[in-house]
Amino acid sequence: MSGGMSEAAASANAPEIPDKLFFRIGEVSTMLGLEPYVLRYWESEFPTLAPKKSGTGHRLYRRKDVELLLRIKHLLYEKRFTIDGARQYLHSEGKHKESKVEQQGLFADPLPEIRRELGEILKLLK
Repeated sequence: MSGGMSEAAASANAPEIPDKLFFRIGEVSTMLGLEPYVLRYWESEFPTLAPKKSGTGHRLYRRKDVELLLRIKHLLYEKRFTIDGARQYLHSEGKHKESKVEQQGLFADPLPEIRRELGEILKLLK
């Protein structure tokens, strides 16, 4: 088996996230099997976790927040990371993704590539 097995196994154990825009803390708590105070604590420890607040002050978690909570739970409970270690891991993972995007040239000027493709199309039309 490949090295990706552990990640696949982790996502296999992950709960199905319903197709909704926002989730209240109670729903997220039930979905993840964690107490609401744990979610509020993690919010204070992980700066990237920032659920919106409703007009009445209730937390509204987006899908990406729930996915991040699942990653945090996996790192802390299954990988046995400390809070500090998990925070650093997620931070370095984010930086690594950004540098990959830059290496792929997604921030480069797209015009030369567009011109080349248009040239190819013109050749085909002749």
